[in-house]
Amino acid sequence: MRDTIKQVRSYDSSVQLLMFNQFTINLGFYMLMPYLATHLAGPLGLAGWLVGLILGLRNFSQQGMFLIGGTLGDRLGYKPMIIAGLVLRIIGFATLGLAESVPALLAASAATGLAGALFNPATRAYLAADAGERRVEAFALFNVFYQAGILLGPLVGMVLTNVDFSVTCLVAAGIFAVLSIVQIRALPARRAAYADTAEGEREGILRQWRGMFSNRPFLLFSLAMIGSYVMTFQVYLALPLEVRRLGGDGSFAAAAVAALFAVSGLSTIAFQTRVTAWCSARMKPGSALTWGLLTMGAAFVPLLAASAVPVPDSGVGLWLLAALPSAVAALLLAVGTMIAYPFEMDTIVRLSGNRLVATHYGLYNTICGIGITVGNLGMGMALDAAHEARVPALPWLALVLLGLACATALHRLHRTGRLSPGPAEGERRPVAA
Repeated sequence: MRDTIKQVRSYDSSVQLLMFNQFTINLGFYMLMPYLATHLAGPLGLAGWLVGLILGLRNFSQQGMFLIGGTLGDRLGYKPMIIAGLVLRIIGFATLGLAESVPALLAASAATGLAGALFNPATRAYLAADAGERRVEAFALFNVFYQAGILLGPLVGMVLTNVDFSVTCLVAAGIFAVLSIVQIRALPARRAAYADTAEGEREGILRQWRGMFSNRPFLLFSLAMIGSYVMTFQVYLALPLEVRRLGGDGSFAAAAVAALFAVSGLSTIAFQTRVTAWCSARMKPGSALTWGLLTMGAAFVPLLAASAVPVPDSGVGLWLLAALPSAVAALLLAVGTMIAYPFEMDTIVRLSGNRLVATHYGLYNTICGIGITVGNLGMGMALDAAHEARVPALPWLALVLLGLACATALHRLHRTGRLSPGPAEGERRPVAA
């Protein structure tokens, strides 16, 4: 941890602040979101389809608006979009805690999603700009702060929600309010450079988008990386369902599911910077991405092997079979993410030519978000089919093959040089606004 703190202090104050921002954003978000469905269905008594609609609208408004948010970040500056997103989260979280009418809840859910679409691309573009040649290391540290917020948020939220869910929402809104003030006072203004034409005129948005959609290496890379997000999302979907399928719905299953998140978050906090340093010294970015995806695919091999083991009726054997393979899978998924994530973020910057970086992050997030939705739908169907046909190996085999296919695609992109832009492209830098 001392080495991590030392690394963070070696960056400019703006980079340090962006890392702290992401920790605080995730802290506030995960304080509230894991308990929102229970609040909507319980105290408010909403029907299941309304709960699904409210939660789904948040995800849709975020994924659907990433491209717009990234474009606005490049045109108006990164700082205004970060602050605008934080303010929307304040309004959305406060409304979720105080409102009882369905229209107000829908509006609040959409606002929280739009907030993420505004500040996420801008934050990553800003971090890439100010980290300069140390982008890979910076994104590794960024992931440490990111995971720390995810790990701590639900614990704080559980304590506050035991008092009242409205208290959780108002505290989360207060955190975002304080964070907004800090951004306004301490975060330097940044805007994208090279967003204009050669004649010095402002390039139109449609022309910018056409250029981005004609960037074939970037689009191929985005499609190849969808599988990584589908696989890592199984920590929230398939792995908890597998634990509960074998271990039941009692206290053991709840503890085992909590352990999955703890394994994922703590391992990233403890080892992310070391893994990145090791990979940077020995691999090119394309190779690191390939190995990261292979590791993610291999994460499901223990579950595939465990599916062939007869399920004990009870006792320690049942507990081990329910918890151990899923815990190993969560650990390997975390390792694969540690290997790939910093190089993934850096590759997006390089493939954009360091031009319209926030816009490229926005489109990348939208593509991967659509992929996650489709992938989770397919995974749900695979889980249902496995249950009906009594073939528990089916979803794990599909995920292993998905990891292999995505790693192969990335390896081909790397071998053909499509992940390596020309040297002149890597030197363009944003400027102070």
